Order: sequence, then C-alpha cells, then structure tokens
Amino acid sequence: MGLFHDFQISGSGMNVYRKWMDALSDNIANVNTYTSTDGPAFQERFVEAQSANINGSGGGVQVKAIRYGDADGMLVYQPDNPLADEDGNVKAPSMNMSDQMTNMIIAQRAYQANVQSIDRARNAYEAALSLGK
Repeated sequence: MGLFHDFQISGSGMNVYRKWMDALSDNIANVNTYTSTDGPAFQERFVEAQSANINGSGGGVQVKAIRYGDADGMLVYQPDNPLADEDGNVKAPSMNMSDQMTNMIIAQRAYQANVQSIDRARNAYEAALSLGK
C-alpha cells in the first residue's frame, strides 16, 4: 500500500459520486420533459459502481456503467400541449422528483464524506511531518 493510498481511495469515491450527481442533475432537469406518444420518453440515468483495484493494492471504487431507464415512459393527459396526440396524451419520463432529490442528497453527503476523509488524512500526514521538526 502506497503512502497516499487514502487519497486515492477517497478520490475514487468522489469521482463516482460526482458522476452520480451529474446523472441525477440530468434526471432532475428532465423530470417534466414531455415527448410525443410516438417517440421515446426521456430515459432516467443510473450509475452502476463496482469495487476497484487501485495500483494493485485493492480498495476504491469505479463506475462500471451508466444504465438507462424505461423509454416507454408514462402517458399523461395534456390536451393543451403542442406534442399531444389526437387523444390529448403525451409521454412523460417514468421517474419522480422526490426520488431524484432524495438520491441527490445521498450522493452529496457521500461526496462530502470522501472530502472529509481526504482532509483528515492530509491533517494526519501534516502532523506526522511536524514531528520531525
């Protein structure tokens, strides 16, 4: 295990949570995106993570894949919408704002926990260096 292994592990976690927050931001921005019934609905983004082997010593995490939700969406009755079909329906994404915001809070707090871990490791290394003075 290298001297800065703590930084690499927390940094990998920050990278995954940043990508998750990016996907959630995209989802939140498109939660009310309507399309015509003959096209696909906005597909929710999901980030799939897996453990990583950082510098051959284990530990850490990485993004395995970005997955997409259901393109079928759900039909919503909006006869005033210019995209509505002859029955007054449009397609909306199969997701809701409360789930997206809950996941955003979880991702933000996990990101912050990794930042604090890096800060604590930095403080410990600085304290160790000051012992030699």
